[in-house]
This record gives sequence, structure tokens and C-alpha cells, in this order.
Amino acid sequence: MKKSIAFAVLFLVAASVTKAQQPLTLDSCRQMALRNNTQLRISEAKIKAAHYNRKAAFATYFPGIDVTGGYLYSSREISLLNENLQKSLPQLGTALVQNLATAAASNPVLAGVLATLGGGLEAPLNQLGQTVVDEFHTDTRNMFAGTVTLMQPIYMGGKIRAYNKITHYAEDLAKSQHNTEVQELVYKIDELYWQVVSLSYKKQLAESYARLLDELDNNVQAMIDEGVATRSDGLSVAVKANEAQITLTQVTDGLSLAKMVLAQMCGLPIDAGFQLNDEVAPVENETALQPETVPIDMETVFANRSEIQSLSFAEKIFRNKQKVVMSGMLPTLALTGSYTLTNPTLYNGFEREFKGIFNVGVVLRIPILHWGENIYKYRSAKADSYIARLNMKEAKEKIELQVNQASFKVNEAYKRLDMTKHNLENADENLHNAQTGFKEGVLTTSNLLEAQTAWLKAQSEYIDARIGVKLCDAYLSKAVGMMPY
Repeated sequence: MKKSIAFAVLFLVAASVTKAQQPLTLDSCRQMALRNNTQLRISEAKIKAAHYNRKAAFATYFPGIDVTGGYLYSSREISLLNENLQKSLPQLGTALVQNLATAAASNPVLAGVLATLGGGLEAPLNQLGQTVVDEFHTDTRNMFAGTVTLMQPIYMGGKIRAYNKITHYAEDLAKSQHNTEVQELVYKIDELYWQVVSLSYKKQLAESYARLLDELDNNVQAMIDEGVATRSDGLSVAVKANEAQITLTQVTDGLSLAKMVLAQMCGLPIDAGFQLNDEVAPVENETALQPETVPIDMETVFANRSEIQSLSFAEKIFRNKQKVVMSGMLPTLALTGSYTLTNPTLYNGFEREFKGIFNVGVVLRIPILHWGENIYKYRSAKADSYIARLNMKEAKEKIELQVNQASFKVNEAYKRLDMTKHNLENADENLHNAQTGFKEGVLTTSNLLEAQTAWLKAQSEYIDARIGVKLCDAYLSKAVGMMPY
């Protein structure tokens, strides 16, 4: 059982190592970069924010309902009676009796009548006065209030509709900008990928050249020992051999740095040891892929370019901002409704209990005079819209120039590839003849070194041409808005 578990663990480890050592393709580098790029995560978050802003703008079509409540404590209560009335009303009957007694003193007949009635009026009138004082007691030191309010816009001068369009275009703009960043990242990864492949090929070339010079150095040393070559020939070869080693070191360091940059862009550890698929597998023969000259439809290009889409959405946003500013100069109409609870209440005198009331109304606002503020704002928004249209026109002109340049570069790259391939074939043949002539003694060391230098140059130019074709194809795809991702 233990042996089986150990075998399974070893198998999984071996499988993981094999997978880790599997060469990375261009598409896998693109996908890793798209998954790990921080700026793309930020642009995705911007898309979400724009999406929620659009939903918030759509909610303004519907009525808003708010609940408001409050409590207020006052050190003194509100009094509807002054202090004199509060003191005199409870003594209303007593004061009346006293006045009647004074009147009765001068009229004996009236005195008898008033004597009979006076005793029965004093107490009820005093009680009535006290009741009046009590009823006007407000007890407003503790006040409670609550309101439920509904507001339904009916006509806002077109502001709500324009604002909804702005947020809709803002979401589309965020998506378009995200696509632009994706295309830029994919093109950058393509550049780094083919740069690594180019440096890898040049490293192999430098190693081959160094081996040729080492072999030549050994042969020349043997010829010097035999007396058929001079010390000067040996020094010339040694100098070339040292230069080849320096070149190999530079190319190796450049390859390491390029791989670090590519690893960082792909979200891999900087010191990750990896190989690219095109380092170990030869790049296909590009001469068979040379495209025919096909007219490019610029309208299709404009429709595919995310930059043009972004500018188009920006123009629409500014155009609707004009409408938002214009709405400030137009009347607005809204329906309002509310239900209010208060304690104490005033609907049946002053009562210490909660009672409510409904209110329904219409609010109309008509701007009259703001000293040209809204007009100036409208002119400013109109100028922004005009600027957006000019930016769109300029961008189209630049993109058209960019596409033409990319098309010319592609054709030039394929022609250069064919020429460098022919030069390489000639350099291979020339090197073979020089090596044969040197062995037979009909050519000197200088002749062989010249042939090797020409061969090295032809190989290097051929590598640059092959990689140049790949980069020009990628650049043309980016220019016409057809980057693969």
C-alpha cells in the first residue's frame, strides 16, 4: 500500500514537472497576461461602476419615497394665553360677583336679585375659566413628528432621459476603453514574445559562430606549429574569437532580461525558467504567407477600432450634456404626496396623541432670471461637443495613415525576408567555398574570416527579417482593429 502511494506521488510530481517544462505558446502568453494584468482589472471595475451608475440613473424615472422622523425637546412650552389671562380666567366667577356686589350697593332692588344669583355663579364661572386655561395648555416641550413623502417627476425638461443616455454611453465607453487596453496589451505581449524568440535565435547563431571560430583557431594554431601560417593569422582569429564570446555574452544577458520582462507581463515569477514554443520549434516559412495587396475598407476599420468607438461614445455623452444644461432653462413639473404624523396635534385642539394628515400636490418650477448662468453653461457644453467631433475627425485621419503605414511595412517586411533569404543562401555557399579553399590552401585566414563575418551578418539579418514579418503582421492587425484575444 505504501509503495502504491509513493509511486502515485512520484507520478504526480513527474507530471507537474513535465507540464512546467512545456514550452509556452504565443496564445498562452496572451491569456496569462490578460488574466494577470492589473490595469485590465481596474478597467473591469470601471465597467461595473458605470453599469451601476446606469441602473441608478434609470431609477430616477420612478417615484422617490422618503420617511422622516424627529423629536424636539424645548425648555419652555408655547402658550397661547398670556400670564394675566392665565391668572384671571380661573377667578372669572369671583370677579363677576365682586362687580355685581359693587353695582348692587347703589340699587337695593338689584341687590336682592343679585344676592340670590351671585352665590350660584361664582363657582361655575371659576371652573369655566380654569377649563379654558387648561384647554389652551399646549404642552409643547416634547414634540414628535414623522412624514412619509412621495415625489414623482412628471417633466424635468428632458434631464432624466438625457442623464440615462449619458450613463448608458458611459458604460459603453468604459467597455470600449477596456477593449483598447486589451489590444494594447496583446500587441505588447506579441512584441516581447517575438523579441525573446529573436534573441534566442541570435544566441544560437552566436554559439554557432563561436564554435566556428574556436574550430578555426585550433586549425590555425596547428598550421602555425607546422609553419604554414603566421603568428599574425593566429592573433586575427583569436581577436575574432574573443569578439564572438563577448557578443554571445551580450545576447545571453539580453535574452535573460527579455524573458524577465515577458514573465512579469504574464504574471510569472521573474526568475521563472521557461521556453517559448517558437524557440524550440522553427518558425514557419513566411515566404509562403506573403499576402496579396487587398484594398482596406476604412469604414470597416473605423468600426473595428475601439478608439473610434470611445470617441463616438464621448461625443454622444457631450451631446446629451447639452440637453442636461438646456433642461435648467425649461420648466419642471413634479407630483408630490405626503402623510404627516405629529404629537401633539392641532386637528382637535391640542391633544397629546399621534394623528396624521394626507397631502397631495403639484410642484411647478419656472426659471425666470439667472443672469445668463444657464446660457453660458449651455455654450460651454456645446463647445465640448464640438471638441469631441474634432477629436473624432483627427483620430480617423491618424488611423487611416497608421493603416497605410502598417500595410506598407508588411509588404516591405516580406520583400526584405525574401532578399535576406537569398543573401543567406549566397552567404552559406560563400562560407562553404571559403572553408574548402582555406583547407586546400588557396585562400588565406583573412578570406575565411571575411566569409564567416558575411555569413554571420546574413544569418542575423534573416532572423531580424523573420521576426519583422511577425511584428508587422501584428501591427497591421492592431491597426485594422482585428487583434486576436
